Amino acid sequence: MRVLRNILLALLLLIVIVLIAGFVLFNDLTRGPLPKIDGEVRVPGLEDVVTVRRDEWGVPHIYASSMHDLLFAQGYVQAQDRWWQMEFFRATGDGRLQELTGRNDDLMGNDAFIRTIGWRQAAERDIAEVFTDEDKERLQAFTDGVNAYINGKAGGDLALDYSLLGVNGVTIPVRPWTMGDTVVWQKVMAWDLSNSMYDINRAGLIDELGEDLYEGIEPPYPFDRNPTIVHPDNAEPTEASLASSGQTESVAGFADADLTFAGNLTAGMRFAFGQGEGLGSNNWVVSGDLTESGKPLLANDPHLGIQMPSIWYEIGLHCRPRTDTCPMDVQGFTFGAFPGVVIGHNDRIAWGFTNVAPDVMDLYALKVNPDNPLQYEWDGEWRDMTVRDEVIRFGDSDETVTIQVRETHLGPVINDNRLGDDGLPGGFNTENPMALRWAALDPTRTVMAIFGLNTAQNWEEFRTAASDFHAPSQNLVYADIDGNIGYQTPGLIPIRPASVSGLVPVDGSISENEWLGYIPYDLLPRVLNPEHGYIHSANEALVPLEYYDWLAEQLADEYGEDLNVVINTDWDDGYRGRRIVDRLSSEAPFNVGKFEDLQADNIFLPALEVMPQLESLEFEDAAVADARDWLLSWDGSMHMNSPQAALFGQFWTQLTQAIYADQSPDAAGGQWAVTRLMELPDDAWWDDVSTADVTETRDEILTRAFTAAYNANVEALGSDRDAWRWGSLHATTFVSNPLGQSGISLVEDIFNRGPVATSGSSGTVNAASWNVAGGNFSVRSGSSFRMIVDLNDLDNSVNMHTTGQSGHPYSPYYANMIDAWRNVTYKPMTFSDEAVTAAAKNTLTLRP
Repeated sequence: MRVLRNILLALLLLIVIVLIAGFVLFNDLTRGPLPKIDGEVRVPGLEDVVTVRRDEWGVPHIYASSMHDLLFAQGYVQAQDRWWQMEFFRATGDGRLQELTGRNDDLMGNDAFIRTIGWRQAAERDIAEVFTDEDKERLQAFTDGVNAYINGKAGGDLALDYSLLGVNGVTIPVRPWTMGDTVVWQKVMAWDLSNSMYDINRAGLIDELGEDLYEGIEPPYPFDRNPTIVHPDNAEPTEASLASSGQTESVAGFADADLTFAGNLTAGMRFAFGQGEGLGSNNWVVSGDLTESGKPLLANDPHLGIQMPSIWYEIGLHCRPRTDTCPMDVQGFTFGAFPGVVIGHNDRIAWGFTNVAPDVMDLYALKVNPDNPLQYEWDGEWRDMTVRDEVIRFGDSDETVTIQVRETHLGPVINDNRLGDDGLPGGFNTENPMALRWAALDPTRTVMAIFGLNTAQNWEEFRTAASDFHAPSQNLVYADIDGNIGYQTPGLIPIRPASVSGLVPVDGSISENEWLGYIPYDLLPRVLNPEHGYIHSANEALVPLEYYDWLAEQLADEYGEDLNVVINTDWDDGYRGRRIVDRLSSEAPFNVGKFEDLQADNIFLPALEVMPQLESLEFEDAAVADARDWLLSWDGSMHMNSPQAALFGQFWTQLTQAIYADQSPDAAGGQWAVTRLMELPDDAWWDDVSTADVTETRDEILTRAFTAAYNANVEALGSDRDAWRWGSLHATTFVSNPLGQSGISLVEDIFNRGPVATSGSSGTVNAASWNVAGGNFSVRSGSSFRMIVDLNDLDNSVNMHTTGQSGHPYSPYYANMIDAWRNVTYKPMTFSDEAVTAAAKNTLTLRP
């Protein structure tokens, strides 16, 4: 018995040791990368002591006595919390994704495409050609801070991702951060927010359907019912009235062209902000005449693709003491790879962004020398291309793939290096090579414009800083503590000759089709202190169309009269903008709470326009008819707990499919297209062409779509319609790159969060877009943060972003914001030294 007992004790001891060892290993893998946020750390490279205070949400405020130390510490802190995201950002910008994942057929095309565009080369040109010595010093200080944190650490000490990818044989060396790693991320952002090559898709549809039928998919902007960002009564320098105009043209001949791009990617591919349908944003600002305090309020919520961790990182940067050489005292949101604050406020001004989505890309059809693929025709002569080799490597092998990128003076040949049947890039395109002309491949100073915004003290300094925000062009709203509010469009917007529409490829062999320059900054739209007391933007039409006639007149003396100077033609349909304007113009006086309520607004205006058409429909099924009557009492709110919203969501997708899918599988009209068709009961789109002997009417299609929607909801959610919930269909899942898409549920459960029920829809102020045409209700894009700045009391400002401050899945700050985000609740945006100190839960001292 004693022997048996000893054996059992030994086995028990062994089990305990194994369990302890396993726990220690697991704890080391998962908690080891978590940063030190309390106490003291010696950091070589600092000049003086830096203090970092974090609140209960994990938001850091950094206090330093010099710009060098402030930006150095910012790099250090952001690397603490977001290093893997930063690693993934720069790999995206470089086209090195397979160095992080191993050989991956799904990513080969991405790497080939990114290398062909040349984001890294463009970033290095910015630094070499337009950054000043001061720019480089500031950028280098941030870079040195990042490296001070990562130097000497193995990958597994920095992020769990390295360790788990290593199990799959992927080896990722921890490379030092460089200035170019920051700037290349700006190029990725510029691509995502100014990608207008999807005009090629439009070209094919117009050629297939004809212009009249195409208007049922993309009708002219409804200037007569939805607002423009710059209003006729406050536009500077024109005061033209609103008018409507078509936006299509004949594009015969391009529908059959093979316009598959490098890596077999297609137009509209995004890399920075996800593939969310309906990427957009809201911002607005009201003057003190419309607020309870007598000072302005400013709100912003950018709508970007859903991802994990949040695309944004909140931070406060404070020079103490504040001097001419250390002028920063700012708080707001930045990207992990960026120094400074991209959107936020300092001690005197606040600013917010939405996307202009300007047309800053054109494709030029090249005529290549049949005897020399490295020459192209230009004005009757052969001109040499340059060629660079790009070596694609893989994290799980020593194998490499080399591609060659041809470049013209117009830009790179964008449809070389397409993938063959073997999954590898296939070399030069000899059939229809196209060069990409893109404004962001020219030298830009966008990254450095951030510092100007951070330190501006008034409207004039703000406009000076914004003049360097070259790409991506943004709608900037402004407010200051003196009571001023304003708006500015910045950016490199091309001046085209009239022969170049910006909508279709053009002949790339003649100089008469070349861009003539960029619209001067002082001629871009701006507003200061409008009489009605508010400014808003929600990605709708920027200006009245007559503005462009005025602009062409201003440029005629220098560039001639035959010009195309339209800033953009692809707009949101304006329903978000209309809802915002309706409330701003009727609900004064405003306070922070009213702005919170407006950011949470779930009213879907297209639903209110469509539902009256359902009232006269007749249904054979009494349950369907009763459900229609029940829906007609609904207020149009797409709240997650609304049962009627669930039915309308089903109806909206069934209706969209019933209108468009039979005539063109690639066609899907937006909100304005569908609501406009309600007013055109005899339009050809109502006929189902698959029923050759019948011409359907509008009411027949509405009846069919509503019946299908009711049945779909019963199948998905049960027969008790009072138990239906929009959030049961419409939910958000936050997915991490790349392990959140590994296909291994155990790994995905570590990195991903959700699904969580979510309010809103495509077209509501509380944006939460989904794939309407495809019938997938999952949220694809939405408010990436919400911010409200009170210029009367900056400590009264509030905000919230999507997931959390940390990129470490076992950090308490990884997902602690999700519930607050989806419920549209807020946390304080403390700013003053006293408020930050009172809210501090952790304090880290960095010493030289």
